[in-house]
Amino acid sequence: MTVPVPLSVLDLAPVNEGESVRDSLEGSVRLAQRAEELGYLRVWYAEHHNIESIASSATAVLIAHVAAHTSRIRLGAGGVMLPNHAPLVIAEQFGTLATLHPGRIDLGLGRAPGTDQHTLLALRRDPRAADHFPQDVLELQGYLTGETRVPHVHATPGRGTNVPLYILGSSLFGAQLAAALGLPYAFASHFAPAALHEAIAVYRERFQPSAQLDRPYVIAAVNVLAADDEAEARRQFEVRRRGMARAIFSRPGRRLSTEEAEAALRTPEGAAQIDHMLTHTAVGTAGAVQAYLADFQRLTGADELMTVHAADTVAARLRSLELVAETVGLAAA
Repeated sequence: MTVPVPLSVLDLAPVNEGESVRDSLEGSVRLAQRAEELGYLRVWYAEHHNIESIASSATAVLIAHVAAHTSRIRLGAGGVMLPNHAPLVIAEQFGTLATLHPGRIDLGLGRAPGTDQHTLLALRRDPRAADHFPQDVLELQGYLTGETRVPHVHATPGRGTNVPLYILGSSLFGAQLAAALGLPYAFASHFAPAALHEAIAVYRERFQPSAQLDRPYVIAAVNVLAADDEAEARRQFEVRRRGMARAIFSRPGRRLSTEEAEAALRTPEGAAQIDHMLTHTAVGTAGAVQAYLADFQRLTGADELMTVHAADTVAARLRSLELVAETVGLAAA
């Protein structure tokens, strides 16, 4: 059973225990280089702030660095949290990237803050900014196409680069907006699975063709922990559960220890919350992961799968990439 759609990678630039931020960023370069060699379609990076275990906060800067160390694979944001920024600034940043690396840059857009309430204030973000997300997307699109919606204001670089936009979401709001604007829709099913099937259905039913896209295009995210043996894959999965527990249950100024995260996972409520978030996770040897991805694609009808290789070392993430690529038959370079 093969996976009949392109596979891509979402890289959160994880900073694992015993690693430095530099280790993480260097690992992201290696991951993208290997993904390019193996035939993955694209690698995306997500904007998060004030999370010690994620190093992809300066998304455009990371994309620029990785793009300079690769040659063909598409790179982009999955995504930029647009209410944190002025649309003109994002148009200039991604217009610069597209000018330097033509035909390789994507721009996924989300409306969540990507952080906690304290950090939201530090970002100088107006809590009401998310209410203007649809208008901000259109303003940004105008800068990139050269058809500005703000009189006498243009993005340089950016104007006329036509960087493709993608709407990210985990609810019906994003699905409805992507459909109305005729943009591709990427669902965050790797950590927010609840509305996956309903959101995809709404998007496909309401889709309106646009200059960028003539038919619906769905990207669904899925966690992948592929290893050479079942025991190692299961160990990685438990490490992933513990890491998510630390991220979810820690509070500003009070990061849970490993022991406290394990204790939280021993409670019925804690285990249920984390396991729900990890609903869509492929764990095991290459064959088992291949079968899971094929079933996941069949159930969602996704046009592309965004794989999140969540192992606890760079070497293990690279091996996971390799095992999936070998098993599903990606077209290696």
